[in-house]
Amino acid sequence: MKILVIEDDLQIVEAITLAFQIRWPEAKLVSTQQGEKGVELVESEKPEIVILDLGLPDINGYDVLKQIRMFSDIPVLILTARTEESDIVKGLEWGADDYMIKPFRQLELLSRIKALTRRRATTDNEAPISVGLLSFNTPTGQLTNNNKEINLTPTEGRILHHLMCNAGQVVTHSSLADAVWGEDYPGAVDSLKVYIRRLREKLEAEPQAPQMILTKAGVGYTLVKPG
Repeated sequence: MKILVIEDDLQIVEAITLAFQIRWPEAKLVSTQQGEKGVELVESEKPEIVILDLGLPDINGYDVLKQIRMFSDIPVLILTARTEESDIVKGLEWGADDYMIKPFRQLELLSRIKALTRRRATTDNEAPISVGLLSFNTPTGQLTNNNKEINLTPTEGRILHHLMCNAGQVVTHSSLADAVWGEDYPGAVDSLKVYIRRLREKLEAEPQAPQMILTKAGVGYTLVKPG
């Protein structure tokens, strides 16, 4: 396992390195403080995952993400100090697979990374699934809603797949977190809210008055099963 860290804060790089040395010593880390160099390393080093900061000294992280997505579908986890939901949504829209807010918990970071790599390895074995007008091809990540193609991020896809597998039932926050990240963790509920909001914006005619993905306050979410 090779991980590329694109981060200009050396203390953060050191914290990430220490987390891997203690919990995942067989992993190899490659790091750079420059965004442009990071794009080059994705091509030359062929890492399995990228940890990307948004505030870089040469170009911003969004531009790095955009350049990576021009030639690679490698999983990218944004690690940022920016807490505005608009920043998070922008990262997801531009192709990030997941995000975390600094300061981060070491175990949570490793869990997120393992979930992204495991997800990439297992989706090819999952069969397509349909619920009503929704049809999701898990291996390709392609979703259609009433025959209209909709682009999802990998994390959005995992959440929707889990909801579709349990259509008509309340899926708890803990169950969703486990399906997406491999375990429940502090902050998972807030992360899920962002992804559910994004799914509603892509699927619902009126996202503010959802009819497909319903909230069970304090518990989780339900994908309405037609009929």
